[in-house]
Amino acid sequence: MKENDSKKTKLKYNMWQAVSPMKLILGGYLAIIMIGTALLMLPVSTKGPGASSLSDCFFTATSATCVTGLVRFDTFTHWTTFGQCVILGLIQIGGIGFMTVAILVLVLTKKKIHLSQRSLMQNSISAPQIGGIVRMTKFIALGTLLIEGIGAALLCVDFIPRFGIGRGIYFSVFHSVSAFCNGGFDLMGGTTGEFSSLTGMTGSWYVCTVIMLLIFVGGLSFFVWQDLLAQKFRWRRLRLQSKMVLSISVSLVVFGALVFSLLEWNQADYAGLSAGEKITAGFFQSVSARTAGFNTVDLSKMSEGGIFVMICLMFIGGSTGSTAGGIKTTTFWILCISILATFRRKKNIEMFGRRMEEGITRTASCVFMTYLLLSVTVSVILSALEGLPLLTALFESVSAVATVGLTLGITPGLGMVSKLLLAFLMLCGRVGSITMLLAFSSEKRVTNSKLPLEKVQVG
Repeated sequence: MKENDSKKTKLKYNMWQAVSPMKLILGGYLAIIMIGTALLMLPVSTKGPGASSLSDCFFTATSATCVTGLVRFDTFTHWTTFGQCVILGLIQIGGIGFMTVAILVLVLTKKKIHLSQRSLMQNSISAPQIGGIVRMTKFIALGTLLIEGIGAALLCVDFIPRFGIGRGIYFSVFHSVSAFCNGGFDLMGGTTGEFSSLTGMTGSWYVCTVIMLLIFVGGLSFFVWQDLLAQKFRWRRLRLQSKMVLSISVSLVVFGALVFSLLEWNQADYAGLSAGEKITAGFFQSVSARTAGFNTVDLSKMSEGGIFVMICLMFIGGSTGSTAGGIKTTTFWILCISILATFRRKKNIEMFGRRMEEGITRTASCVFMTYLLLSVTVSVILSALEGLPLLTALFESVSAVATVGLTLGITPGLGMVSKLLLAFLMLCGRVGSITMLLAFSSEKRVTNSKLPLEKVQVG
């Protein structure tokens, strides 16, 4: 009997090793999306008679699992409480990563976690090393529950008097999870109109501040939290990645708020707002553009300059190992300082008194170009299929691939092909461009031989 159990364990272990971690990560997200699609197709998930179509359910499940927020239907008016809970569950799993949930199940059931499963978890959350990965998983789960709980409690202060006890608590939990996981789904359609997002909260600095803090903390990275706590928030002792993430994140928020205030102050989207509300709206859109998907003003009324700046912020996104998407803040900064290093004729990229590893610029360039090619290609196709201005199509494409969820109002009217293209971009953005490329690439052994060297002029 023991011999049979040993053979079964060995077979399972070999199955884990037979498939690359990249393929397993991609397969895991696809499995979650399929389960979510099936649940949303049930008649109990939709308000009114009948059920939603397969394509609409697939698009919504993909958007929720990839924590994007692009929707075909208003979440509150179209989906029942059951359907909304399914969406919330998908957001939570997608936010912390399906492998985090899988490892937690193994821990709670006291199952043995093999080396291959630890390696898969490392790739899933972009952990720097495989050692201590189970402890890190527990930290992610507990930290997520704690922050989302605090966020929900803070939102209850405003939502309970506004919506009543039952709905106030439910709305608080939903929006806290959606904000922290950078999901962008909201339930305000029943109070301020369909697809209104948080436009009805523009005058509530308290709610906007709580949502902004949840988005910002969720987009920092689980490893930055751990480093901050371990070093007791002492800047000098933080790791290089933590310093880079914190400094660039704060800089982008301030830069975005300043630019939005200058460009949109007298535009139609800020019409009727006081000076304080305009400043709050500027900061909110700057934070939310970093992959959260909420908006407190009508984005369709923004100036072209404001739209372009938002596209840039969405493209950069949050930080590696966080709930956010985009090319990531560290990728953006590595590209920037590599340009400075070239101007200064420095061989190595240096920052905060540290030298970065060789080849990191090549990886950053690969991520940047992959996201850029995906965004531009799909935006051109969308523009041709739907008859949209190219800037509008680019906004939607970047919003999808960066898993942001902001829209200029065109998502509900898109055709089948356009929906599938955006769903593909959302999946690429959540799984990661390099992970997606490696998942479809053939595994070949690296040879040690080198081809003859020949110089090529650049620039």
